[in-house]
Amino acid sequence: MKPRSTDMKYLVTGATGHIGNVLVRKLYKLGHEVHALVMQNDDISIIEPFVTVIYGDITDKNRLFEVVKGYDAVFHLAGIVEIRLGKKKLLYKVNVEGTKNLLEACQTNKVKRLVYTSSVHAIEEKKNNQLIEEPLEFNPKKVKGYYAKTKAIATDIVLNQTSKDLETVVVYPSGIIGPYDYKLSNFGQVFTDYLLGRLTAYLKGGYNFVDVRDVADGIISAAIKGKDKEGYILSGHSIKIKELLDYIAEYTHRKKVKTKLAYWFILSMSYFAEFIFMIMRRRPLFTHYSISVLNSNHNFSNIKAKRELGFKTRDIYTSIKDTIDFASQHYLVKVGNKYRKKIIN
Repeated sequence: MKPRSTDMKYLVTGATGHIGNVLVRKLYKLGHEVHALVMQNDDISIIEPFVTVIYGDITDKNRLFEVVKGYDAVFHLAGIVEIRLGKKKLLYKVNVEGTKNLLEACQTNKVKRLVYTSSVHAIEEKKNNQLIEEPLEFNPKKVKGYYAKTKAIATDIVLNQTSKDLETVVVYPSGIIGPYDYKLSNFGQVFTDYLLGRLTAYLKGGYNFVDVRDVADGIISAAIKGKDKEGYILSGHSIKIKELLDYIAEYTHRKKVKTKLAYWFILSMSYFAEFIFMIMRRRPLFTHYSISVLNSNHNFSNIKAKRELGFKTRDIYTSIKDTIDFASQHYLVKVGNKYRKKIIN
C-alpha cells in the first residue's frame, strides 16, 4: 500500500490477529497511515489493502529499534493467547520480554504514545461477584493461569515502570467475539465446534463477551482520549453458557444441547484431556484454566471507559449472529441442515 496523506502515522503489532485486523481496517477508513509489524510466516492477505507491511518480531530487540521510528502512536496487540499446558517459556518471551523490547524502542526513538492491549485476566478476581474495576497495582501471584500472569507482569511494566516521556494507556478487553476471526480464536473454536455437532454437552457457568468491533473502537479512543498511565476495561455483556448455546441453536435451527456436565467431573478430567490433546497436537475445546474461568467472577465494569473514552457496546445477540455468520462462511460448508468443515488452502 502506498503512503497516505494524513496527519497521523501509526504502527500496529499483532495486526493479523482478531482485534488487530479489525483495528487496522478502522484506522485505514479514518484516513490514517497504518504500518503493521508482522512475522515472516503471517498471512498478510487479510490486512494488505489497509497497511504498509513491515516484517519483524517483538522478541528481536535490534529489529524493533530499526523500525519503530517516526510514529505518532504504537498500538501493541502482539502476544500469545495460550491456555494449554507446556507453553510457559514462549508466553513469557513474547508477552513480557517482547513488550519490554517494544517499550524500549518507543522510548529511544521518541514515540509519543503507546496503547497496550492487555486482558481482564491480568486483573485480580474479586470474591462474591463484586464489581471488578481497573486496578492500580498488579500481582501475577493473584491471577489464575500462566497467560494471565504474563499479562499482569507486562501491564505493570507498561503502566508503572515506563519513562514519563512515553505516554502509555492500557485497555483490558473481556471475551472477544465477532466477525473477522481469521485465525479461529478459542471462543471462535467453540462456535464452530458447536455448528459441526462436536459440542454435545455444556458446562455450568458463563462469561462476559464483547464485540471485536467495539474493542477496536475503544482502542482508537484510548489513543485519542485515554489518560497517560491509565487503564480501561472494555467489557460487554455477561451471558450464561447455556443461554449462549440455546441462542445459537435457535438462530441456526438446530437442537438445543441438553446434557449438563458436572463441574467437578469435567474439572478433574481436564488435565488428562489437555495431555492427550497435546500429544495429538490439537487444540482442546476446554482446558482446566478455561473451565475455572467460566465459573469465576466476570462482573467487569466498563463505566470508566464509557465515561472517559465514550466506549459503546452493541447488543450481544447481534455479535453472536455475526460470529456465527462469519464462521459458517469462512470455515464451514452447509450441506442440508448440517455443517462440514471447509478445506482452506
